[in-house]
Amino acid sequence: MKKATGTSVLLVCVAVAATGVVVSSGMADAATESSVVATSTSTHPDLAATDLADRHRSVSRSNRRQSTRAAENLSLSQESGGQSTRTEDLITREPRTVARAMLPEFGFSDSEFGCLDALYVSESDWDPRADNPTSSAYGIPQALTGGTHDNLPSDYMTNPVSQIRWGLDYIRSSYGTPCSAWSFKQSNGWY
Repeated sequence: MKKATGTSVLLVCVAVAATGVVVSSGMADAATESSVVATSTSTHPDLAATDLADRHRSVSRSNRRQSTRAAENLSLSQESGGQSTRTEDLITREPRTVARAMLPEFGFSDSEFGCLDALYVSESDWDPRADNPTSSAYGIPQALTGGTHDNLPSDYMTNPVSQIRWGLDYIRSSYGTPCSAWSFKQSNGWY
């Protein structure tokens, strides 16, 4: 037991001595390094001051960029030329195209068009003259024309754009979105 204790004490002493050597050599390196910095600073004081000043300066290439404001204003102005305008009668356009173009007017995204398409295919197959023989439903959205929907536009029976506009307004006020209206229709058989 005495021999084991003696060996342990010897190993601990060796470890402590080795640690002391490592720590003291690190301290010596740090002292040498700081004296080197002090020496270099004292021999070249202007260089060190310049280096420190450069470290605090922000880096930017803005002063070398040309302003794009003039070109931007020209491209956005109406006087830049090249614009053309035209008027197109929506009545002659395909009803699906009209409906897709009108979605943003009612706050709907283009992603809602698939639901609107499915709904109107199931109601009228997009036929503005679709007439339900068992009710007074008529047109693309199949609005009830027998007095139930009193807010129909005067040209509802003859104008597919009016039908679509009325239908989108009805969907927004009754269901919120075309997808909600389509979901309701699938569950109930009507909307």
